[in-house]
Amino acid sequence: MRKKAVVLFSGGLDSTTVLAIVRDEGYDTYAMSFRYGQRHTVELQCAKNVAKALGVKQHIVVDIDLRTFGSSSALTADIEVPKDRSDTEMGNGIPITYVPARNTIFLSYALAWAEVLTADTIFIGANAIDYSGYPDCRPEYIEAYQTMANLATQAGVEGKTELKIRAPLIDKTKAEIIEIGAALGVDYSLTLSCYDPDAEGRACGGCDSCLLRRRGFKEAGIPDPTRYHP
Repeated sequence: MRKKAVVLFSGGLDSTTVLAIVRDEGYDTYAMSFRYGQRHTVELQCAKNVAKALGVKQHIVVDIDLRTFGSSSALTADIEVPKDRSDTEMGNGIPITYVPARNTIFLSYALAWAEVLTADTIFIGANAIDYSGYPDCRPEYIEAYQTMANLATQAGVEGKTELKIRAPLIDKTKAEIIEIGAALGVDYSLTLSCYDPDAEGRACGGCDSCLLRRRGFKEAGIPDPTRYHP
């Protein structure tokens, strides 16, 4: 019987690379995306396209609205997305694009699905190098969540399954991530990383995510297939 894994999947560069890694490791992949009130919902169509291209076993989109209790994030509120920030600015503090407790919420949904599927591994594309200061992308956070997950589930308490939370890109630069994905045949033209794309799904080119992505392709020496709007 093939192993099962739940993959938190946005349709962006990192989560797509993770999905390719999981497939290459021989898992049946179950991809979970979210419609959470984000301004860049076009990413969900990218997620659908990538999931089909990478042959996932099942892809679900969970509807939750993180704006219900208000929002202080530029990704879910009418707040301008910062553009053209320097490395110093990106590395200084937690940015306005941080969505409160987002990874904790997403991992909780993934945990529930993993238990139903009897999957013993959840994969997440968290990255502690090019991560723009998000507190829920650090190794210590992933480790702490894994400890909690095994205390919180029937499978964990009864000793049936030791759940693992894996973040295979946690210590990789964006260039290294792109190189890994390219070696696994990932078509990055299907992905979207932008925080502020236009209605046609073209990337802005100036938000933190776009800047990190563009630099990653340049440093990897791989042509950037991203569509940017003028």
